Amino acid sequence: MPDQDNSLRAKILGTWRMQAWTRRIVDTGELTDALGPHPFGYINYSADGRVMVFVLKSGRLMPTSNPPSNEDKIALFDSMFAYVGTYVVQSDRVIHTVDGSWNELWTGTQQIRLITVEGARLVYRTPETVDPMDGQLCTYEVTFSRE
Repeated sequence: MPDQDNSLRAKILGTWRMQAWTRRIVDTGELTDALGPHPFGYINYSADGRVMVFVLKSGRLMPTSNPPSNEDKIALFDSMFAYVGTYVVQSDRVIHTVDGSWNELWTGTQQIRLITVEGARLVYRTPETVDPMDGQLCTYEVTFSRE
């Protein structure tokens, strides 16, 4: 098993650009784009065991003032997703331990991603989880391509 873990770890090293992020609501089976169509984002797995994730919804609001209004700040917060931490690879999954996050509820947590690498594509799926944006029980599937 350790050789398989090392092989998968070697395959995910580097920077990946997000291509799609969908969520499926557990109760209804409804499938939607998690942050709208065509999200912009990256995940980076470094050789020293660090992971960085940064994602933006496409078509984000442009604030009308500087500093942004409170309403604009909420809209900007709700249209992004970011965290940093460490990772370990185990068999068919990567476990992210979050050191800092756009949402402090995630800081200090472990986030499990079931992963497959298909050539220049990295796909991960989540176990059932609570959506941090609306509280619904769901699963996610995220597709990245090699940068």
